[in-house]
Amino acid sequence: MVGWAPWERRKMRVWQAGTHLTDQRGAQVEDWLWGQTRRRLRELLALARPYKMRTALAGITLVAYTLVALLPPFFAKLAVDQGIATKDLHALTLAVVGFVAAGTAAFALSAAQTYFTGWVGERALADLRIELFSHLQRLSLGFYERNRTGAIVSRITNDVEALDQLVTDGISSLVQNTLVLVGTAVVLFVLDWRLALATLAVLPLMAGVTAWFRSRSNRAYRRVRERLGLVTATLAEDISGMRVVQSFTREPTSHASFRGVNERYREANYETVVLNGLYFPAVDVLASVATAIVLGFGGALVIGGNMTVGTLLAFTLYLSNFFDPVQQLSQLYNTFLSATAALDRVIGVLDEEPELVDAPDAPALPRIAGHVHFERVRFGYGELPDVLHDFELDVPPGTTVALVGHTGAGKSTIAKLLARFYDPRSGRITIDGHDLRDVTQSSLRRQLGIVPQEGFLFAGSVGENIAFGRPGAMRAEIERAAASVGADTFVAELPDDYDTELGERGFRLSLGQRQLVAFARALLADPRILILDEATSSVDIGTERRIEQGLRRLLTGRTAFVIAHRLSTIRRADRIVVLDHGRIVEQGTHEELIGRPGAYTELYGDWAVEVA
Repeated sequence: MVGWAPWERRKMRVWQAGTHLTDQRGAQVEDWLWGQTRRRLRELLALARPYKMRTALAGITLVAYTLVALLPPFFAKLAVDQGIATKDLHALTLAVVGFVAAGTAAFALSAAQTYFTGWVGERALADLRIELFSHLQRLSLGFYERNRTGAIVSRITNDVEALDQLVTDGISSLVQNTLVLVGTAVVLFVLDWRLALATLAVLPLMAGVTAWFRSRSNRAYRRVRERLGLVTATLAEDISGMRVVQSFTREPTSHASFRGVNERYREANYETVVLNGLYFPAVDVLASVATAIVLGFGGALVIGGNMTVGTLLAFTLYLSNFFDPVQQLSQLYNTFLSATAALDRVIGVLDEEPELVDAPDAPALPRIAGHVHFERVRFGYGELPDVLHDFELDVPPGTTVALVGHTGAGKSTIAKLLARFYDPRSGRITIDGHDLRDVTQSSLRRQLGIVPQEGFLFAGSVGENIAFGRPGAMRAEIERAAASVGADTFVAELPDDYDTELGERGFRLSLGQRQLVAFARALLADPRILILDEATSSVDIGTERRIEQGLRRLLTGRTAFVIAHRLSTIRRADRIVVLDHGRIVEQGTHEELIGRPGAYTELYGDWAVEVA
C-alpha cells in the first residue's frame, strides 16, 4: 500500500470506511431485530405469567405427548422383525399391544395438552383485551385526534384475534413439531445412518425453498394486517357518518372508496394464497423424492441383507413423521407472521405514552370555589404554530364568561386547556391558586362539567345517560335534573320514560333532545366549573327558551365558560371576552362592549343579521 498513488490510498480508505459503516449498520439492524424478537417473547410470556401452574401442565403434557408419539413406528418394526419374520405370535402380540397403548396414551396426552393450552391462551387474550382497553383510557386526547377510530378498534379486535391461533395453538405446535423433527432425525440416524444421510440430501433444497417463502411471505402477511386495519377503519368511519353520506348522496363515492380499500386487501390476501400454493406443493414433491430414496436405497440394502424389512418399514414411517412437522412448521410460519405483525401493532399501542401525566405524588384538587387564572399561556397543537399567544385571563368564582370570536380564534382551545386535555407550551393555568399540572387529572375533571356542541349519548336508557357523571344517583335526583333543564317534557312522551333504551349515540332522540339530556347530565354531576362549548347550537329557538330557566340554574353559583353564537346566551354572561387569533382584543359586559365600536359590535351586527 506504501507504493500506491495518493488517490488510490484515499479510495481505499473510503472503501474501508464504507465497509465498516455497512457492517456497523448491519450489526445495528441485527441487534434491533433480535431486540424486537425478545420484546415479542417477553410480551407473550407475560400473558401466561398469571397462570403458571396450568402453563407448566401444558408444557409437561406436550413433552410427554411428543415422546409417546415417536413410539408407534418402533413397535411396527418389532412386529415385523420379531413377530412376523420369525412367526412369533407372542412377540407380535406384544408389539401390537404396545402400538395400541402408545396411540391411546398419545390421544390422552394430546387432549390434556390442548385443554391446558387453550385454557391459558383464551384467558391470556381476554387479559390482553382488558389491558389494551385500560391503556387506551389512559391515553391523552391527542392520541384520538391523531388516529382514526376504526384503526384503534382494529387493534383490540382484529389484531388480538390474530394472536388467538398463535397463543392457543401455535406455540404448542411450534414446540411439539420441533421436538418431533429433532427426535425423528435422531431416530433415523440410529436406525441406519447411511439411509439417513441419503434421505437428508433433499434438505438443502428444502432450506432454499423455505428461505424464499419466508422472505416473500413476511412482507405479504404484514401487508394483509395493515390493509385489514384500513378496511376496519374505513368501515367504522363510513358507518358513523352514514347520515352525512346519505345527505350529500355520496353513496357511490363511498362505495367506490371502500371497493378500492377492499380490493387492496384482497390483493394482499391473494399474494399469500399464491405463495402457499407454490411452497407447500414443493415441500410435498421433496418429501416424495425423499421417500423414493428410502424405497430405492433402503430396498437395495434389504435385498443385500444389510437391513431388515422392519427397519425399512419403521424408516418409512419415521420419514413421514419427519416431513409432516416441516409442513406444520411452514404453515405455522404463516400464523406466526400474521400474529407478529398484529403483536407489533398491539405493542405499538401499549408503547404509546400519555402526553399528560400526573406529577409524582400529585395531590387531589380539593373542592374549589372556581377562581380560574390563565397566566401568559402560550399553546399550539403538535408542531403547528401557536393558537394562543401570551393569553391572560382572570375569572373570579361564580363568574360566567362568554368566549366569542371568529372560527379559529382559540375559543375551544381554551376549554380543552382548562380541562387539561393539553398542557400549555408556556405559562400556567390555576384554579384557586392550584396549578393544573400539580394536581391529579381525575380530581380536576370530577369538578368540571363539559357540555359539547353535540351531546354524546351512550347505548342505554335515558336515566343511565343522565346519571353518567353520578352512577349512584337516585331516580328522584335524575328526574329533578331533567325537569330543571326542561327535558322532562319529551321524556314523559317516550315509551318507557326514563327507562327508554336510546340505542347507539342516542339515535332515537333529536339533536335538541340529546342536548337537553346532556344539560341534565351536567346539572346532576354538580360541577364547580362548567364549560358549554356551542352547547345550544343544536337547540331550536323555542327549545332554547324552554331551557333558559334551567340554564340559569345550571350556571348559578358556578364559574362558567360559555362558547356560543346565540345572542341570548352571550347577553346573560357576566363578562364577554372577544378573541382574535389567540389574543384578547376586547372584554366587558354586553352593554359596555355594544356601546363602543370594535370587534364585538361587528360580531353583534353579523349575529343580528343571521337572526333576522
